Parts: sequence; structure tokens; C-alpha cells
Amino acid sequence: MSFSMLRFISALSVASIFNSAAVLAQESKLEQQIQPLAAHSLVLDIAQSGNTLVAVGERGHAFIFDNQWQQVATPTVAQLTKAFFISENKGWAVGHDATILQTKDGGKTWQLQMQSAEIEKPFLDLLFFDENNGIAIGAYGLFYRTADGGNNWISEYHQELLFEEDVAYLEELKAEDEALYLSERSTLLPHFNRVIALTNGQLIMVGELGLVAVSADNGHHWQKQNFPYEGSLFNASEVGDNVYVMGLRGHLFKSQIQLAQWQEVMLPVDSTINAGVALDDSTLRIVGNAGVVIDVTAQGNASLVEQRQGENLVAIAKDIDGGLWVAGNKGLIKLEQK
Repeated sequence: MSFSMLRFISALSVASIFNSAAVLAQESKLEQQIQPLAAHSLVLDIAQSGNTLVAVGERGHAFIFDNQWQQVATPTVAQLTKAFFISENKGWAVGHDATILQTKDGGKTWQLQMQSAEIEKPFLDLLFFDENNGIAIGAYGLFYRTADGGNNWISEYHQELLFEEDVAYLEELKAEDEALYLSERSTLLPHFNRVIALTNGQLIMVGELGLVAVSADNGHHWQKQNFPYEGSLFNASEVGDNVYVMGLRGHLFKSQIQLAQWQEVMLPVDSTINAGVALDDSTLRIVGNAGVVIDVTAQGNASLVEQRQGENLVAIAKDIDGGLWVAGNKGLIKLEQK
């Protein structure tokens, strides 16, 4: 056997050892991610996937509900903030370090589509219109779009959501200092916290500084609404003929689906409201900090259902049997029917 052949075989053996070590290290990392108490740690979202639920949270944790919550491995330790499913099997999750994951089997396994610590911004929500077209949004105006199921994500900058004085400031800066212009441009937009599709075909997006914006073309262009509140808004829900937006210090507003006029709903507490789910065609159940669980009727009457001490609740969802699950700093908890 020639020396060159021996060297080739030796090189293959060394490569095989290193590759095997890398695979074992990755498997070990994924095994370490599976923790018996993970479902009781910080969980930030619960999404419906066909007849089941999928949840995501800190350290890249992901869970599937099948009579009980079971943790599954993901290829990241970045905090995951939101999940969305377009079908029973196909879904995505987003999070810190501009992370985007995809699943093709209902959340059992996950693949990394995008991650960039250099962006230094988290994704906070995502929405798909079909299996190919979707958007992901986040802090400081972070906005990406895909047209191929997430194989490629393209950044968009929505200047129409800037304040007028910031538009003028950027125009002046661009003529004077291109580098500073690009730096400032990346921080002037507010945080985009939540985007949902309404039954009339429009999108509504809410965020920091009282941002309420509407789009009629899947988010290619936005119109900022004249909204009566300047604090942060964290979520939006459509229930029957009403659309609700919710946020800091117990602020909840509702409007009919035309979004022509917003009316504040007075709540029995001033805790920050983080999420809501429709109980039926007329009642919205919302959850928030200090463990508050509140029901709101279509007429705008709000009643405190319960208050869970020591808990901050950030998500709520229904399982296939109609049971209600909440997520927050104490993990995943089933609410007693009241």
C-alpha cells in the first residue's frame, strides 16, 4: 500500500474521530437540555398544533402536550419567546439571538433556520399566512420575511412606523454620517411585540410606545393608528365582533373589527396584561403579572376570576378538551374551571 494511500486512510480515521466526537458532544448537549423540572421553569408561549399544544421558553426549552407535558430537544439554548403552527405538523418558534426554529412533525423535532448573536435583538412573535409566506417581528423594529417556508429570511425596515421627528432626523443624519445613520436607524423603531391576523384579512401589530398598526397586504405596508395610550402593548386578541389590545399596568382597549375607535376597558386590577384567549364568541379571558386571571365580556364588563400569588402569567391556551393552560415564571399550569 502506498504512503499516500496510508496518509489518506489515516486522515479519514482522524476526521471520523473528530466527527464522532462532535456528534457525541451535540447529543450530550441536547441530553443536558432535557431537564425533569423544565416544565416548571420559565415558559413564555403556548401554541396550538392540531389537536395538541406546544410550548416554548427559556434555554431553548420546548414541550409537547399529550395528556401531560413532555420536553423535547431543540438545537438552541437561546430563550424562545413565541411559537406558531400553520398546520398540525408544520410550525416555527422564535427567540433571542434572532433565533428561528422550524418543526415539520408537530414539535417533536426542531431544526435551526436562523440565528445571529450579532443582531443583538430578540424576535418576539411570528405569523405565517401559508406554508411558504410568513413574518417574524421583534425588538427595535426587528422585522424579517420569508417566501420559502423559512429557508431564507429577508430583513425589512418599516420607516412608516417611525415618529415624524425621527424621520426628519434620519434624513439629516444620512446626508452627514452614513455609519451613524445606520446605527441610529436600527434603534429608533419601537419594539414590535405581537402581530395577529384578523378575520377581515387585515393584520394588527402592537408594541412599545402605544404602537397599534394595521396592514392590508400581509405586512408589506403599515398604517399607524392614532391610539389613546402611549405605554407598551403586549398582545392582541379577536373575540366575536371585538378586537382587544392589552398592555402595561392593567390597560385593555377594545374596538369593533373596523378599528375605527378604541374604548378603554376598566379592569379590577392594575397588573400588566400579557395574553388572552376567547372562552366563547363573547368572552375574553386575560392573564397577566401578579397571577391575575380576568374575564371580560363583549359589553366591557371585567371580573377577577382568580389571582395566583407569586406568579407572572404570560400565555394562555385551550387544549382539545377545552381545558385552559397558562404559562409563566412557574412553568405550565392547568387552570381549574371556574
